[in-house]
Amino acid sequence: MGHGDLMSRAEDVADQFLRGTKHYLPHVARLCLVSTFLEDGFRMWFQWAEQTEYIESTWSCGRALANIFVLLNLLGQLGCCVLILSRNFIQYACFTLFGIISLQTVVYSILWDPMFLMRNMALGGGLLLLLAEGQGEARTVFAGILQNLVGSALMVLVAVGFKTKLAALTLVVWLLVINVTFNAFWSIPTYRPTHDYLKYDFFQTTSVIGGLLLVVALGPGGVSMDEKKKDW
Repeated sequence: MGHGDLMSRAEDVADQFLRGTKHYLPHVARLCLVSTFLEDGFRMWFQWAEQTEYIESTWSCGRALANIFVLLNLLGQLGCCVLILSRNFIQYACFTLFGIISLQTVVYSILWDPMFLMRNMALGGGLLLLLAEGQGEARTVFAGILQNLVGSALMVLVAVGFKTKLAALTLVVWLLVINVTFNAFWSIPTYRPTHDYLKYDFFQTTSVIGGLLLVVALGPGGVSMDEKKKDW
């Protein structure tokens, strides 16, 4: 079997998967994408004292402003997740989450940490897909998502929109295996700092998976190679 035949068979499998899951795949994708915001919102609730203490000590802003920051993060993230999952006011929810990502990037000094900055950029890309889907303009969105993990070849294919569904689906499977294997926070005692780090990393990766599932469900963007091939 030649390379072309193998790719055709793989694309057929991806298309069959999409046809069989098209009714619920977008819902799963949205849930995965907002999972990191859900987790972080609940973290603000259960770690309220630690979060306010960190903000107050880092920025010397006083306890009142620190509490307001934590409250805005809690209500903003959980509220927007409810709106997105219920398919209400998607545009406002996405823009609010964009604002929260930007605010956290500055407040938690993520701007100077390349790994976490790239993760936040990936979340932003997923929110763009959600925003486009909600406005019925997904076909004009550049089919790309950035993720700072191994597998750059697959990411490039998704970014340029070449063999988009197959590349995105393959990357979803790969990230699922990596996530469960290396970010198994449930196997670490909660009192160890590694637990929170792996938990954060797990839900960040899950959100990226959600964005990739939206790419699988929606297809490549209007400027992708897959779309341009139709004109060739």
